[in-house]
Amino acid sequence: MAQSRASGPIEHVVVMVQENHTTDNYLRSAAAYGANVATGWPISANPPVSDQPHDRATWVRWLNRKITGAHVQFDTSAVLPFYAWLAASGALLENHCSGFGTNSTPNHLLIVGGQTPTLRNPSRTAPQPVWDMPSLPGHAGDHGVSWRAYTGASGYPVQFYSQLQGSPNIVRSSQLAADAAAGNLPALSMLWHDSPRDEHPPADVTVGHDAVWQAVTAIVAAGLWDSTVFLLTWDDWGGYDDHVVPPHVESDLSGHQLAYGSRLPLLMFGGRVRPGIDHRWCGHTSITKTVLQLLGLPPLGVPRVDTDAGLADLVDQRPDTPVPLMPGPPAFGTTIIQPPPPQPVPAPVPPPPSPVATPAGVGPVILRDGSTLPPPNDVVIK
Repeated sequence: MAQSRASGPIEHVVVMVQENHTTDNYLRSAAAYGANVATGWPISANPPVSDQPHDRATWVRWLNRKITGAHVQFDTSAVLPFYAWLAASGALLENHCSGFGTNSTPNHLLIVGGQTPTLRNPSRTAPQPVWDMPSLPGHAGDHGVSWRAYTGASGYPVQFYSQLQGSPNIVRSSQLAADAAAGNLPALSMLWHDSPRDEHPPADVTVGHDAVWQAVTAIVAAGLWDSTVFLLTWDDWGGYDDHVVPPHVESDLSGHQLAYGSRLPLLMFGGRVRPGIDHRWCGHTSITKTVLQLLGLPPLGVPRVDTDAGLADLVDQRPDTPVPLMPGPPAFGTTIIQPPPPQPVPAPVPPPPSPVATPAGVGPVILRDGSTLPPPNDVVIK
């Protein structure tokens, strides 16, 4: 099928996924603009001292207040100034959460395709699993919408999808800037980085911050600010504390909370994105659904995605709307001047009630041929 760009004002959606930080841990600066984030915690060293435990069992212990996560915050304005600017100038989804309360791979898979057959990271010393699950890139290609996954050397995490294995559209993350400059940015771009540019502790977080900033600058320099929506998030909690307890919307097979996981930053930005702090509960599958909405794609066939409300209401898609609604960002390497906070500082808005009355049990994993795999159950909480 011939590849094409999406029709309408939004021609490009760029999903960027970094690693291992909560909202309180990363966006301390947003409190000055009225965000519900903690302040006054000890400032984290950069690079972080260590990579603390953050697997499923550890997260459940944190949720049940049997342990405290790393109770520190980064000095956002000093070491992450571009993220501070995006949080103050774009749309900050302050109650966005990881899809599941666990570590990396399951949450990456939830963004890529709304499902995961595992609740743990596959062993790096064993052959990597491959599943024939639906995915955003595969679904885009099936419907004539161009895509590219810009990844690290291993192709993580799209190498877990049999439909995507060996695709020439899986390229190194460094190619994004060249594609944008050459006018070859696809309708859907999904961006991951290798360490240390993924911000996974104990990496210097400024290295990954700068990699994201450079990617955004390349796309803006290509004249695509007003036709692109960016969604920047982090995969999981990384063992860091957050003062907000996420609502229980989905349970594992033993009845323990699976979703939502901890709050993580989600920053939406672009010339047609309405700036402001958004208070709704959402999770990683909200990103997946938003891509479908903005690119005019049909349902994915994964209930967790297809029933999600998505976040497209934060984007003005009317062709006659004067743009930009959000100012263009500072170019990489320039001095960032943060927007002046409102005076007086707005009071933080408490999180809304849980979006569900009764948590759902995790269902089977749906494959592309309509068959299913059992629900993920490879981490049993006692």
